[in-house]
Amino acid sequence: MTGPVWLTLGSLLLFFLGFRFYSRYLSERIYRLDPNFQTPAHEFRDGVDHVPTNKFVLWGHHFSSVAGASPIVGPAIAVIWGWGPALVWVVLGTIFFAGMHDLGTLWASVRNKGKSIGVITNTVMGERAKGLFLLIIFFLLLLVNAVFAVVIANLFTSFPSSVIPYWLQIPVAMTIGYLVYKRGIPLLGPSLAGLALLFLFIFVGVSNPVSMPETVFGIPSTGFWVIVMLLYGALASRLPVWLLLQPRDYINSHMLFLGLAVLYLGLFVTQPEFNAPFFNDAVPEGTPPLLPLLFVTIACGAISGFHGLVGSGTSSKQLDKETDARFVGYFGAMGEGLLALIAIMATAAGFATIDNWNEHYGSWETANGGGVGAFVTGAGNFIASLGIPPEVGTTFISIMIVAFAATTLDTSMRLQRFILGEIGEQYKVAPLKNIDVATVIAFLACVALAFLADPSNPGQGGMVLWPLFGTTNQLTAGLSLIVITLMLWKWGRNYMISLIPLVFIVGMTTWGMVLNIMNYISQGNTLLTVVGILVLALNVWLVLEGILAWRRGRDVPIKPGTSA
Repeated sequence: MTGPVWLTLGSLLLFFLGFRFYSRYLSERIYRLDPNFQTPAHEFRDGVDHVPTNKFVLWGHHFSSVAGASPIVGPAIAVIWGWGPALVWVVLGTIFFAGMHDLGTLWASVRNKGKSIGVITNTVMGERAKGLFLLIIFFLLLLVNAVFAVVIANLFTSFPSSVIPYWLQIPVAMTIGYLVYKRGIPLLGPSLAGLALLFLFIFVGVSNPVSMPETVFGIPSTGFWVIVMLLYGALASRLPVWLLLQPRDYINSHMLFLGLAVLYLGLFVTQPEFNAPFFNDAVPEGTPPLLPLLFVTIACGAISGFHGLVGSGTSSKQLDKETDARFVGYFGAMGEGLLALIAIMATAAGFATIDNWNEHYGSWETANGGGVGAFVTGAGNFIASLGIPPEVGTTFISIMIVAFAATTLDTSMRLQRFILGEIGEQYKVAPLKNIDVATVIAFLACVALAFLADPSNPGQGGMVLWPLFGTTNQLTAGLSLIVITLMLWKWGRNYMISLIPLVFIVGMTTWGMVLNIMNYISQGNTLLTVVGILVLALNVWLVLEGILAWRRGRDVPIKPGTSA
């Protein structure tokens, strides 16, 4: 067997050991998950957002929501520094950082009546810190919504065969939700039938590609798709989770796991050698330094602040038993690691020749802007080794990416509605606490960013602020770790398991943000400079609030088991 195959098998073994032993240690000794604890899904059951859910279905929602395109794009870009650093960070980051963080934020929210990690900040750090954190979260979600709508729009434009399969899966998912929740039909049959239909739709899409005109109603076709996707996300976020969110995410998770199985099988059949170097000591001119940018570039797939927003946003409101958090939270992060691992192999060993790899990674601009393309190229070569027609393989990969990006968009719009309600409660703004008003405001804010941030390129405005996403996302993870660490410390538990990752992540991402701001200043980019400094200042302020909370609370511990 070749090097990529051996390393893949070794990484899979480490993932298994991490879930088998470390997640068990976290669940039983650190978070002390209690099967008899009344979760918010039961306490506040409303049939819309708070719905007790089978752990496998909830895992499908959680994993599909946090996946998106990020665990593909980040590793695909980071390979420019060599596949070695990327592989080490993905494997160790998944086991010791992401799993602990995702499980911890889910646990923290369940123990605080399903509140978001931003609101929980009030419990451990104070009212002022809560307001700051909510504002940072709102900005992060605004970026996610505006940019993921662009990602989907670009994929629809580049792969017109993916349009019909994507939209057809929505009525299928709603039918499954109705059959399972209203007719009492066991989940397995409808979900397998739905998965079969999804694959049938691929061939329908290949035979009937949908190409939009260059302009629609006077705006570029991509801008039109951005509006459609944001409107869809807003409407979907208002539907009960059992009707669309859960069943669609569940069958999407099946599709992804089948897709991962096909890609890993293709890797083992192809038996490729590495085209990329283990450590690239001759990176193209203009490439930022490995340290600290590796830990910002690879977010999802190692640790991501957005995961904590999902865990403390939608997932915590659907958790049937607290002990299910181990499977949903930690194994959800493990799924991200599996996707990031195959993304590394596809981009480091999936290119046909070394010259092909050097051409794609010949500059930072081509590597940074072509992460999805690099993955599709490498993954397509793996799939082709199984005798699958290239057009079918690329359509399948594009649908997989679109489906998860859209799931992330749907969940993120729902989260933004939650956050607006919490901001309304924080600052006594009554209209924000109305679900419909919050949904409309979230939609309009995303449209405004998409179309006003860059009037010369309608719909693509989210990309203007996208360079700030990586550092903002990772700093949000650090802030979530502050909350987890303070909770564990006050409850007399081993807080070092979160404190060490906290110091590392905050240190690396603060360093990365400072470098980025210096780069924006040298480029004369006033907008990114101002927004970057503002985000950095808010995060430094919150870190200081955490230190002050520790100093204030040393003699006032919270009793274990309370959910203040």
